[in-house]
Amino acid sequence: MKDNLKDNIVKFTRLISTAEEDAMKLYEMQDLTATQFHYLEIIGELENPTLTELATVMKLTKPSVTATIDRLIIKGLVRKVHSDIDKRSSHLHLTEIGEQINKRHDFAHDFVIGLIAKRLSQEEIKSFTAFLDKITE
Repeated sequence: MKDNLKDNIVKFTRLISTAEEDAMKLYEMQDLTATQFHYLEIIGELENPTLTELATVMKLTKPSVTATIDRLIIKGLVRKVHSDIDKRSSHLHLTEIGEQINKRHDFAHDFVIGLIAKRLSQEEIKSFTAFLDKITE
């Protein structure tokens, strides 16, 4: 049972990884790493977090997050905007290009969702979603 679960998890994560790699190739974004994609996604979800907020959500150290953010700034995908309230802190904003990449990255998610929708019944999708909710709590 455990081996079957492991095999299925490996297949499912490989499917998602392949879909994300295909999206990167399709939209000519080969110079971004999966980690950088993940950062853009989280910044978009958090709607302009501070470095500290991003590090907390990602469960990483602030210096580690800062290093990746600096690379994304150099690539023109993220910019820092000083807070109007506290000039010592900055908020991270996606540039227009960063937002476009996030939208294109959604292509991979939509692809996987499409596969699930094609292969599972509505009842199975509800169960699958409930299982994922329980696992990711």
